[in-house]
Amino acid sequence: MGFEHTTKAFDGDLQELTRMVAEMGGLAERQIVDSVDALVRRDVALGARVVAADSEIDQMQRVIEERAVLTIARRQPMAVDLREIVGAMRVATDLERIGDLSKNIAKRVNAIDSDFHPLKLIRGLEHMTDLVQSQVKSVLDAYTAHDLPAAMVVWNGDEEVDAICTSLFRELLTYMMEDPRNISFCIHLMFCAKNIERIGDHATNIAETVFYMVEGEQLLEKRPKGDMTTFANATPGN
Repeated sequence: MGFEHTTKAFDGDLQELTRMVAEMGGLAERQIVDSVDALVRRDVALGARVVAADSEIDQMQRVIEERAVLTIARRQPMAVDLREIVGAMRVATDLERIGDLSKNIAKRVNAIDSDFHPLKLIRGLEHMTDLVQSQVKSVLDAYTAHDLPAAMVVWNGDEEVDAICTSLFRELLTYMMEDPRNISFCIHLMFCAKNIERIGDHATNIAETVFYMVEGEQLLEKRPKGDMTTFANATPGN
């Protein structure tokens, strides 16, 4: 087999891996939106669909990993090409975790049976979700395009997500102190907000993978994080 043929075969494998990661990313993005939409509208059927769809994301992650390992074994790629394959595996792992976190949010839909449903809290959660979903989309676009500046915008934006989460936690604590009957609903919302914040963390993980793919080394700079110390430790499911 000639060098040119081998290179073409490797490029084909790599394109297929990238395509599969993009498909998985699109599904993960939809899961984020649908899980919070189900929660806000108390749509039990939509929540059940999000939970069921998680197995598809899990399966895609397994297929990507198997394909990546097979490509390494068959092609014995050079270091720069190996980074591409490792990058695809890393991104798929983060997307699988995003799927899990979305599923966890969707599972709460059945548990929320309170008439207490303050618009301010719901809007805060929706705003946080919009921001995180936008980050996930942007960083996946950056991964596909090998656009390091765009990836770093997402990496630096993690602090804003943390700040919104902290603000929302303060609101929730206030509502819980005002009336014990609000506690159950607020605890569920806290859990969901923390899961959305974690999805943001996975977006920044993907940004770090883009850095690794482009620069050939790990991003050693400390990730910018908001002050979550007071609230994160008190969050159920933490």
